[in-house]
Amino acid sequence: MRTVKEFGAVGDGTTDDTAAIEHAVQQSEGVLHFPKGDYLLKKPITITLDRTGFAGISGEQGTARILMDAPGPAFRLLGTHEGTASPPSFKPNVWDRQRFPTISHLEIHGLHPEADGIELIKTMQTTIQNMLIRQCRHAIHLVERNRNFLLANSHIYDCHATGVFFDHCNLHQAIITGNHISYCKQAGIRQADGDVHNIQITGNDIEYNSGLGEISAEILLEAPTEQISEYTISSNTIQATREAPGANIWIRGSQEQARLLCKLIAITGNVIGSRQHTIIVEDAARVSLTGNTIYDGIQRNVILKRCQNFVLSSNSIGTRPVRWDSTAIDGVTLEDCSHGVVNGNTFNDCRAGEAERGAGLILQNCRAVNVSGNQMDSKHAPGISLVDSHDCLVQGNLISRGDQQPASSILIDDESTTSETTSYMSW
Repeated sequence: MRTVKEFGAVGDGTTDDTAAIEHAVQQSEGVLHFPKGDYLLKKPITITLDRTGFAGISGEQGTARILMDAPGPAFRLLGTHEGTASPPSFKPNVWDRQRFPTISHLEIHGLHPEADGIELIKTMQTTIQNMLIRQCRHAIHLVERNRNFLLANSHIYDCHATGVFFDHCNLHQAIITGNHISYCKQAGIRQADGDVHNIQITGNDIEYNSGLGEISAEILLEAPTEQISEYTISSNTIQATREAPGANIWIRGSQEQARLLCKLIAITGNVIGSRQHTIIVEDAARVSLTGNTIYDGIQRNVILKRCQNFVLSSNSIGTRPVRWDSTAIDGVTLEDCSHGVVNGNTFNDCRAGEAERGAGLILQNCRAVNVSGNQMDSKHAPGISLVDSHDCLVQGNLISRGDQQPASSILIDDESTTSETTSYMSW
């Protein structure tokens, strides 16, 4: 295998290797291989897949480092795929020259404040693995259109904005697995509008992604006019610092078309917590939050706003056991939600409210919500509160008050209606 040094790259960290690496792109038959060294770039390296043919970028088992000292991505992969993932949608040149570009075993270190790591445009089956990308603006930036993207076994660290950024991108079929994504200032993983479907985020450690404004999260999905659909967020550790604004997971759909544009989201089997809010979901339909450990929500653990056809089930919710008195409020708030189930959760020591108002679980202006089979240790406030809510069923909950005995463990205001309120209270 020919290396970039054979095309004139020095790799000493001070010599500008841009021209030599561009020469290698043109002459190396699609493979850029970097032996041990520090390779300084002064502008992006663009690999036009239809011209170069099949492409791979590799380092020598992590010993090579790219120093990006310019705005834009260290590597830009430019394809021409306009179709979907369906076989009939492919043009012959995509299979003949462009499929499955790979990037592996390198570090990319941003030296310029607007340096990015990798940018993908109209690619098919791009695979990024065994990488370290740090101190870039965006570590991995997907724009325009991409299909069947895979990120695995990599370290995304200390980026100025985002770790993995779906930026107004038409993207279906992506897997993000087995990575550390941490200390990025706006989000570890972010979607900004676009038409994004079928995303699996599983088995990652995603943590401490905050510092750039109030709209910040470990996973931040925003699509006020376009699509957030078919996300699986499973078996991750997702945490931050208690003083961090925003949420660990924040999903923001379209108020005008919530049932159509933000939908089919499963958040299951994660450990999530230690932030201003743990999970916020706004304007979404068919959302399932199941089997998670959700802790230390300084303002709230879970907030659902204007959500429909949702499930909140079998989660452990509440304050993290600590060696000092917790200041977390914790608890769950549902606002303007309908046709949902809150079932089989444990609420531990939630402090959202006082004896006569507020609760560990608050339903505000909700309709057709079934609250049943929950276990609540609620020493500081009522267990359940319904405000301006209608046609709800509250039954079979066990609300433990310890030594406290407030006016009521279930608060139902005069404007609310329930089918049944046969929950069990114990002191």
